[in-house]
Amino acid sequence: MRTERDSMGEMSVPDDALYGASTQRAVLNFPISGRPLPATFIRGLGLVKWACARANAELGLLPVEKSALIEQVALAIAAGELTAHFPIDCFQTGSATSTNMNANEVIANRASQLSGQPLGSRRPLHPHDDVNLGQSSNDVIPTALHVSVALALHEQLLPALVAMGATLEAKAEAWSEVVKIGRTHLMDATPLTVGQEFSGYAVQLAKSAARTRQAIAALGELAIGGTAVGTGLNTHPEFGARVARALTERTGLPFREAANHFEAQGARDDCVAVAGHLATIAASLTKIANDVRWLGSGPRAGLAELQLPATQPGSSIMPGKVNPVMSEMLVQVCLYVHGLTQTVQLAGREGQFELNTTLPLLAHCLHEAIHCLTNGGRVFHERCLVGLEVDREQCRRQVERSLMLVTALNPLLGYDQAAALAKEAHTTGRSLREVVLEKKLLDAATLDRALDARRMTQPSERAPTHDAG
Repeated sequence: MRTERDSMGEMSVPDDALYGASTQRAVLNFPISGRPLPATFIRGLGLVKWACARANAELGLLPVEKSALIEQVALAIAAGELTAHFPIDCFQTGSATSTNMNANEVIANRASQLSGQPLGSRRPLHPHDDVNLGQSSNDVIPTALHVSVALALHEQLLPALVAMGATLEAKAEAWSEVVKIGRTHLMDATPLTVGQEFSGYAVQLAKSAARTRQAIAALGELAIGGTAVGTGLNTHPEFGARVARALTERTGLPFREAANHFEAQGARDDCVAVAGHLATIAASLTKIANDVRWLGSGPRAGLAELQLPATQPGSSIMPGKVNPVMSEMLVQVCLYVHGLTQTVQLAGREGQFELNTTLPLLAHCLHEAIHCLTNGGRVFHERCLVGLEVDREQCRRQVERSLMLVTALNPLLGYDQAAALAKEAHTTGRSLREVVLEKKLLDAATLDRALDARRMTQPSERAPTHDAG
């Protein structure tokens, strides 16, 4: 152990730790979950510290040699090289001041190492006066929250959704001629093609990708430049805009200084909006995962229209049983994400006056939701959707057995007579065709045309209305 000092006095710190006294106090004060803030958030914080140093150098407020050191270490944090030196629990002070100081101390101590100075010497960088110059935890942490979540959405979730959507589009095209029976209320309905069904899933993914882009856009405004309460005390008037510009150039995402710093620090409405998009994406993925496992149920006593890839044995007692484990995994992920996004919505209400004091929890929940949605979606895509096959013969049999083809007889015979025919066919176990021909209600050619399931899937090919007399 070595001894470091902060404004409250001396503190023993592990010899190999790059953090200092303030961080060690927080480690001791918050032994709550054992989970530090997400590495993706810490990397975003590194980018913010890099941009702040660059802006201060541009403004002539920080010597170039000090800025260069801060930028070097901050980029190492952004690259994930120093994440082990950020041990503070995610349940900590609501402003995450402890984590901001953690970054300041790591940067200062690593700069000491690089300069041949002892750890804790505050040479050549002071954690407050140099690394935190022109900043407050109250604007740095909300900025890091927006930057890190936007990057996670852009680099992780968006590519996963786009890839999944492309596979679903390909399946829709490949199965565009396979006619199957539709289902509403879990009961037989009129026919459609498997391609049409999967085109709906593909559009859900396209909309999910669009919602992800909307979420990224919602995070574009940054609180940096507001310092403690939004007034910008102790920072240069151009500081916030310069930091935002540097972050945009570095990441390629459209960041900008907040139009109103009091909103940007006192409220977390943008995070609530992002949570709403994530909840919607989770709902979409749940619908698809559930449909896939229902349509693949069987193999002999279920719907069995889809053949799911076999990934592992399904039972410890029933030999040969294979379960839809990828769908089950994704449904659980989405349930978890709904809980996380609900927490974000509740945390968003906790802004009192000039600051929301649930920032670490917001960071944890948003990054966790994105991480799990990304990995859950990616694995479901790779180990289920890609290898998914359709049982064409089973689809054909289901169509032929369905009584809902009678719907096509409505324009020819009227609803009441068609309903009676369906009831009689169901009661007697005969086909609709047999019952209609027996009663001589339609000739065979007209009936075959009307009951052509393929034509029913194409509105332009529907049979014309016929007066049955």
